[in-house]
Amino acid sequence: MGEHGTGTLLLVLDLVGTFVFALSGATAGVKKRLDLFGILVLSFAAGNAGGIGRDLLIGATPPAAISDWRYLGVSLLAGVITFWRPYDIDRLNNPVLLFDAAGLGLFAVAGTQKALAFGLHPVMAATLGMLTGIGGGMTRDVLLTEIPTVLRADLYAVAALAGATLVVIGTRLHLSVAAVAIGGVVLCFGLRFMSIRYGWRLPTARGHDQAAKPRPKNREDNGKRRS
Repeated sequence: MGEHGTGTLLLVLDLVGTFVFALSGATAGVKKRLDLFGILVLSFAAGNAGGIGRDLLIGATPPAAISDWRYLGVSLLAGVITFWRPYDIDRLNNPVLLFDAAGLGLFAVAGTQKALAFGLHPVMAATLGMLTGIGGGMTRDVLLTEIPTVLRADLYAVAALAGATLVVIGTRLHLSVAAVAIGGVVLCFGLRFMSIRYGWRLPTARGHDQAAKPRPKNREDNGKRRS
């Protein structure tokens, strides 16, 4: 695939990821009973925060989400669709989580590929891809005063990093750009979906109420004390 084809693929992944993440933001806003303006703001923030952060970090300024009207257009379209047809969106099982998982995979792959195109080291490109993927969800949760999903025990950032790593490996092996992109999205979405469906979680920190309790005395200890 030539340079023009790669650029087109990056744009498509970015716009689709923006639309899907905007749907997750708008759906969360509907559940919080926000008005139309609040839902549109949330859809834009969720759909574009990750991409804006990525572009600023790699020096692609002004960010595409600001310089290209299509990013604003797909974000507002997602918000309007969700506001007027919330029941159609809600027919999906856990729509926010599903849209979020799809957006996570798309943005992780697009972020990694764009970072590689700007000449970043493969390790840092994968890291930036992960940050691109989690940025929209974090912004959505913060605006709704919720603990960001990435800070909980679900496989969220790990799934994004796995998809980004696959893109880096495939690129280093000179595999097809389209095949690598599809594989990265499928891997990230699959891990996230499986964690939602089967409750796969990372280990959580133990609180004070879960601190180790003193070991109960056994019969042998009691016998020694009596003697």
